[in-house]
Amino acid sequence: MRFPDDVPTLTTGVVTLRAHTAADIQPAYEVCQDAEMQRWTTIPVPYEWQHAEQYLTELVPAGWRAGNSWAWAIEYDGRYAGTIDLRPQDGNIGEVGFAVAPWARGNGVMTGALRLAVGYAFEQGWDRVVWRAYVGNWGSRRVAWKCGFRNLVAIPAGGVQRGVRRDEWVASVAREEALEPQGNWWRVPVIETDTVRLRALRSTDSKRVAEACADGRTQEWLAGLPNPYQLDDAEGFIDSRWENLASGEGVSWAIADPDTDDLLGCVSVFDLKNRIDATMGEIGYWAHPDARGRGVMSAAVRAVIGHAFTPVQEGGLGRRRLVLFAAEGNRASQRVAEVNGFTRTGRERAATPGREGVFRDQHTFDLLITDSRA
Repeated sequence: MRFPDDVPTLTTGVVTLRAHTAADIQPAYEVCQDAEMQRWTTIPVPYEWQHAEQYLTELVPAGWRAGNSWAWAIEYDGRYAGTIDLRPQDGNIGEVGFAVAPWARGNGVMTGALRLAVGYAFEQGWDRVVWRAYVGNWGSRRVAWKCGFRNLVAIPAGGVQRGVRRDEWVASVAREEALEPQGNWWRVPVIETDTVRLRALRSTDSKRVAEACADGRTQEWLAGLPNPYQLDDAEGFIDSRWENLASGEGVSWAIADPDTDDLLGCVSVFDLKNRIDATMGEIGYWAHPDARGRGVMSAAVRAVIGHAFTPVQEGGLGRRRLVLFAAEGNRASQRVAEVNGFTRTGRERAATPGREGVFRDQHTFDLLITDSRA
């Protein structure tokens, strides 16, 4: 193996994988100053010039010559945009790793590069390519999802970063499997109405989330909430919304004041991967005490219904049926269902748990895409 002469050049016409050159040292050094790069990779911190120089002029060529690491420079828009590498293992299997420059993110650069690298691995006789990332690296996980990596598992303390064990995601794709997304990775579109603005939950909402979920009325009707409900519970809830989107399980919106952007509540559509009926969804919601009695929740649910019934190809959730449940005595929640055209379909006895071991009856509602809405 002669480096760089024998390094294959791969291209989509937009993204190109090529051999590294000495001219890549400066941009590679600059890329590795990025905080996100340092957060999610195992590069040395602080990252110094000699690290880039050694990697590109010694380690990369040595990997090609030995056949134990095939690393390419990613070129996009005529510039060095990152690195991707394949690491062969015994048994016709191997791993892929990648990193992209901040300026190139969001343009499909890494998706194109990953498809090229995986395709090359299969051409070389690999049967399976494995992807790994530390838990929380949603950008890397989304790239892997776009390229058909599947059967994701989380391994506690599965990876090591600079001497510290970290939880790790692992997924893979096999030679016979399509390099295309499996299932849905939902997005949270901003939805504007005259009275509310629906947007993604943010870390800055945590104080208002904690206030809402520590409130007595919220605690009464959502018995599964921690009690007492603390700020770290709110932060954990906000973080968990990412998993719901990525897994295809559900979508949650912050209900925000259109003038101040203060959080007024939360509305979700979930159970979107129902094994019996994958065309349904359940609506759930809670309100901050400041928002009660103002019609805020009714308006928010009305907006979400429209998005839920919009076809997937038009950016919606593609549902045909929505269900909603409200406990006996929770008249405010039942009223939200009624004013939005839901039909009361039944009453389940002692079906919903309350505090201190009490079980309440539960009222059930549904709404079909063919129904007229109030």
